[in-house]
Amino acid sequence: MPRSSQSRSSQSRSSQSRSRLSPAQTTALSAAALTAAAVLIARLRPAATAGELRDAALRLLEVGLPSRRRFAVELWDGTTLPATTGEDARLRLNSPKTLGRMLRLPLDVALGEAYIRGDFDIEGDFSAVVELADTFDAAPGLKAVPGLMRDYERLRRGAGAPPPAPKASLEGETHSRERDKAAISHHYDVSNDFYKLWLDERMVYSCGYFPSGEETLDEAQAAKLELICRKLRLKSGEKLLDIGCGWGGLAIYAAQHYGVSVTGVTLSEAQLQEGKARVTAAGLDHLVSLELRDYRDVEGPFDKISSIGMAEHVGRKNMAEYFATAQRVLKPGGLMLNHAIASGLGQAKVSNLLQSGNFARRYVFPDGELLPIWETQKFAEEALFEVRDVENLREHYAQTTRHWARNLEAHQTAALEFLGEERYRLWRIYLNACVYYFSAGHLSIFQTLLAKPDEQRRVTLPPSRADLYR
Repeated sequence: MPRSSQSRSSQSRSSQSRSRLSPAQTTALSAAALTAAAVLIARLRPAATAGELRDAALRLLEVGLPSRRRFAVELWDGTTLPATTGEDARLRLNSPKTLGRMLRLPLDVALGEAYIRGDFDIEGDFSAVVELADTFDAAPGLKAVPGLMRDYERLRRGAGAPPPAPKASLEGETHSRERDKAAISHHYDVSNDFYKLWLDERMVYSCGYFPSGEETLDEAQAAKLELICRKLRLKSGEKLLDIGCGWGGLAIYAAQHYGVSVTGVTLSEAQLQEGKARVTAAGLDHLVSLELRDYRDVEGPFDKISSIGMAEHVGRKNMAEYFATAQRVLKPGGLMLNHAIASGLGQAKVSNLLQSGNFARRYVFPDGELLPIWETQKFAEEALFEVRDVENLREHYAQTTRHWARNLEAHQTAALEFLGEERYRLWRIYLNACVYYFSAGHLSIFQTLLAKPDEQRRVTLPPSRADLYR
């Protein structure tokens, strides 16, 4: 065969090979075509009746719910899909529009918004429902996909456009001084009386410490404050900077029990007002000064620094400046305790393509950002801090948020007066979801002890940490 003919023949075979689809590709394209046709047909049909919406919801739920689940699902007309491993909770869909609103993308935002609006309720153990993200095991066959998509489209059309939920609305550049103050105000200036309903007596809004597991919330928060003071090796006469001082719980405790002078800074005017009143009531105005001040504007020097539950508001963009500021105002040989929530283990069963992880940032902590612990330590070390100790307290935070959620629910009537229905529901789902996320390791909380070595690169710490847990 002439060379030119061989070349054309080879090119022809190569072209045919490239155009030939694998069985998997053919199957995927067939499914996509069937799905598109099913959706088009569903859109051309008249509006579904209440009975058709119920039947579509049942078909989707029977396929999509985990095969092993601790919760029952009750539809708006009383039709119930029972739990399969004992009923610890009941998910009530309150309207034919509910499921169509819940199954929008991203799923985490759609589900949270649907709960805020009252589209569904959860009775019993919230974790039994929230763990759906980990127990999801649906695997419908190819032939079932077009029918499921028709049902989904029918429910979506029947739901219509959902009304907006009350999310935060901030202006300006993310993590600018003005926007940071607005973000803090959105979360913390809700009402001091609201927080008093479910926090401990000191109003400590961070992870408690339950060394035996049997402590009350008040005892656990006192134990946490004591642990912080021990880790910082506080001594009478020292100057402590408390970044993000909240309502003054740590500042007051450290002054009372260790005789240190404390400067606390916050961006929340409501916290500052309450905190100052508590300092005065404790007779500690000579030792504790609380200020409305951005952490970037603090002037030192200080012997020790605490930052408890504040770094989550700093953001990756400003983390280098955050640690550089702390390094600048801390005396050589000083210690800093950074106590912050961190991202944890990823959810294994629901694809990240279906969820954004932005529900809390939209509705609870605007502009909040959780970094993995390794990245936080990297920023600290780049600011010339030495990492001396790291402790994970996530199980303690699961127990803390469980106390908070129960306290909030026990004071529902008062909470509704302060917040209204939608914002009460927002806090209820947020706190209860946190119980599961910390329990399952999707969120973590770390206390990191950092040191600023002196000119000879020395840090005065005992050779053992045993005394911290005496």
